[in-house]
Amino acid sequence: MFWSRWISFVAERLPELWLRVGEHLMLTGLSTGAAILIGVPLGICAARIRWLRGGLTGAVGILQTIPSLAMLVILLALLHRIGTMPAIIALTLYALLPIVRNTLAGLEGVAPEVVEAARGIGMDARQRLWLVEIPIAMPVIVAGIRTAAVVGVGIATLSAFIGAGGLGQFINRGLALSNTDLILLGAVPAALLALIVDGAIAAAQWGLRYRPTGASRRRVVVRRFLRPLALATPALLIAVGCAAYFSARADSSGTSRKPAGGDDHTIRIGTKNFTEQLIVGELMAQLIEAHTDLQVERRFNLGGTMICHGALENGEIDLYAEYTGTALTAILERSVIADPDRAWRVVDREYRRRFAADWLPPFGFDNTYAITVREADAASLDLRTISDLAAVSETLRAGFTAEFSERPDGYPGLRRAYGLEFDEVRDLDPALMVQAIANREVDVICAFATDGRIAAYDLKPLRDDRGFFPPYQAAPVVRLEVLQAHPVLRKVLALPAGRLDDAGMQRLNYEVDGNGRSPRAVAREFLEDRAWLKEETAGSSP
Repeated sequence: MFWSRWISFVAERLPELWLRVGEHLMLTGLSTGAAILIGVPLGICAARIRWLRGGLTGAVGILQTIPSLAMLVILLALLHRIGTMPAIIALTLYALLPIVRNTLAGLEGVAPEVVEAARGIGMDARQRLWLVEIPIAMPVIVAGIRTAAVVGVGIATLSAFIGAGGLGQFINRGLALSNTDLILLGAVPAALLALIVDGAIAAAQWGLRYRPTGASRRRVVVRRFLRPLALATPALLIAVGCAAYFSARADSSGTSRKPAGGDDHTIRIGTKNFTEQLIVGELMAQLIEAHTDLQVERRFNLGGTMICHGALENGEIDLYAEYTGTALTAILERSVIADPDRAWRVVDREYRRRFAADWLPPFGFDNTYAITVREADAASLDLRTISDLAAVSETLRAGFTAEFSERPDGYPGLRRAYGLEFDEVRDLDPALMVQAIANREVDVICAFATDGRIAAYDLKPLRDDRGFFPPYQAAPVVRLEVLQAHPVLRKVLALPAGRLDDAGMQRLNYEVDGNGRSPRAVAREFLEDRAWLKEETAGSSP
């Protein structure tokens, strides 16, 4: 039963799977190749220049101590862009340590007698290096390259966090939606790919060191066929990845509608990495596809607020859905404004002035934070407000999203406002918080008001009796340059404005989180029920 369902699931996702495998291979291949070009010369320098050795090996060692996600975010901040470039740079930096150290170890392992013999027959330093030392050290050097490539396959899964694609995109989606099938769709091929990459480099290593013995006929076959094939295996693997990537991209673009004028017009929509954002992202994407000739590129699951905002500010996405309270406190660093309309006007004005972006009318729901406990605990501890929680917080364990744990409108501010002191605070993925409190792994979570699982799991949001949380109205935020080029976007994205309330958003979220449906299908059903995919918007041509 499981295997038949799993095979059907993989078959349905096969075109995208090929695309992500190709992306993954290109990320790994380019970064490993760059690391070889940088790392082998550095290893040679370390072997030749003794005073440089300690500092050089120490520097590449320090790079390995930086957590992968931290490295990606640091590069994101330095380069001011998401996508492939920061991912390849991060993977290259991580691949340097095994290549540099193995190159150094391989060269140091060459017997002094061999080097002396080469000097005795008249070889200069360069000839000794390339004709004697490197060939002898090559097995050790290639072993370092194998290690770097395999580790690179694993770390490349994190590249999806900043929009670089690869198999990590399935894992990222699966975590956001608590979908085990999606997680396996990314994890299993990544594990198999690591084995294949390791085997390909092992084959090349065999080709480098193989010296045929035995019958002359066999020797000819090996020389003319097997050895060149073994040496070419890594390049063939990367070629297969490129072919998979470009064929999948071609199939995808072949089904997309082209604009009337013949020029490509693509709107890049971003989202954060939780269910509601994926649904709202799909609502906007499908409306644009239905009512305009524009193509839509979905750059979903980009991570937290600052990654999405940075991508918008740098022109790497054109729009995404943001929340007024988040923009007010986390991005603009302003104090709380309780009035929803005034908060929207302030963020709209400031975004225009500071970021050349426009806030369109809100969708209608207010996804404020909701400090939430189990119904049974609320009854036994007489908890109705957050102030009530403060009296017993020292005995309770809290589970918050990483973003909530650091934002001024999150736990730091809430702690000061209410005097909260929990026994333990854990960082949890947004998709796992409800499950964690239902399983009694934590006692308090920072749920979202529009999460449909609150009622389904017998949870109770506590009233914010001191008015700490600002309004969190969700609305499309669009770069002004894009709105000027395609004014039709204002009309199209105004269709759902004010017509999706808290209860409606709760139902949509529960269809995904509770019933396991895809955000795309849920969004399409919602739009079809309101005939928004059938209407013709005046002036729909860009």
